[in-house]
Amino acid sequence: MRVVADIPHPAMKVTLLAWNGKYLVKLEKGDFEQTYKISEMDIMGDAGAKALLDEEFIDAALSRFTEMRQSFIGTLRRNS
Repeated sequence: MRVVADIPHPAMKVTLLAWNGKYLVKLEKGDFEQTYKISEMDIMGDAGAKALLDEEFIDAALSRFTEMRQSFIGTLRRNS
């Protein structure tokens, strides 16, 4: 697995990786993680993979982290 880039972001850790014919976009915030796999054949190299990380995608991912946290807290409350 090759680290293509660590992309600075103030609210989460963003890492772009290349592995086994795919790019992996790894987003981390606290205890939660999102990973997206993109075939190398679907985009134009490293720059194409980075271009996918536009503001709309990042905003949606941050909202998803909030939903993940709420879901996890909910199950902890119901089952602890």
